[in-house]
Amino acid sequence: MFNNKNILITGGTGSFGSLFVEKILKKYNPKRLIIYSRDELKQSLMAKKIRHPSIRFFIGDVRDCNRLELAMEGVDYVVHAAALKQVDAAEYNPMECIKTNVNGAENVVKAALRNNVKKTIALSTDKASDPVNLYGATKLTSDKIFSSANNIVGKKKIRFSIVRYGNVVGSRGSVVQIFDQLKKSGSKYFPITDNRMTRFWITLDEAVNFVFSCFPRMVGGEIFIPKIPSIKIVDLAKAMDKKKINKIVGIRSGEKLHEKMISANESHLTLDYKNYYIISPSIKFEKKVNYSKNNLGEKGKKVKENFEYTSDKNPSFLNIDKIKKINKKEGF
Repeated sequence: MFNNKNILITGGTGSFGSLFVEKILKKYNPKRLIIYSRDELKQSLMAKKIRHPSIRFFIGDVRDCNRLELAMEGVDYVVHAAALKQVDAAEYNPMECIKTNVNGAENVVKAALRNNVKKTIALSTDKASDPVNLYGATKLTSDKIFSSANNIVGKKKIRFSIVRYGNVVGSRGSVVQIFDQLKKSGSKYFPITDNRMTRFWITLDEAVNFVFSCFPRMVGGEIFIPKIPSIKIVDLAKAMDKKKINKIVGIRSGEKLHEKMISANESHLTLDYKNYYIISPSIKFEKKVNYSKNNLGEKGKKVKENFEYTSDKNPSFLNIDKIKKINKKEGF
């Protein structure tokens, strides 16, 4: 569906954006692939690494609606990946996080509406479900902005959806990167916030592929959530270096003991598909939408009352050997 189409990705030079660009150029033949980001150095490095006639680089910030509107002219599909993601930084710089994650989301919606962009998918996070930190709260707000945008499209064939997933193996600032750096520096211990801590686990490749798969499926307004395994952080530590001592340092500001991607409060809106869940919108749109069947004809069924999808109660857990295998594949 991306052949001969114009595609724009915000935050296109980040971890997700970089792989998204590489994969879309291998799988498809887009007319234009627009990398929209504010870091000129990263754009320069990407331009040297990936040379393709369809690529266009736009210096711009999602805080700048006018610039977004110019960049989206003639665009068919948008992936909104730009965000301030560091939990600690968000706690100390709340207004900056709000400007990018909330105001930026509104600007992406406005620009997409004014340019008649057919489909837009925004990337979310597990931290948006029952948020306990500012980052999660801003992403929950962003999710609501993108979902409700489907109610103001009028007769236009424009759709907005969201993809929510957990920790990406080896992404910038991730626990895998931290442990890897400590291992290489000769540290005698790994800092563990709590021995009970668990996390959802997805590779960057899986995350990008999941976003690709959601475009043809999306009806508009739903949140897509992949069914992925969990890990115990103590098992991750053993997988990376079983000789290291685990030093308990306590839970950081805004950190959860376990991750949650679907809360009990969302269970009445949740549908179970074969390889993923969707959370349908909490508001009713002017045009009635049946979320139990997607655009590919796949059918989902309602989950049980008070259902939750959390990393500690996940039926699928990776053991130490499987964690090692994934880490090796990801270069750790």
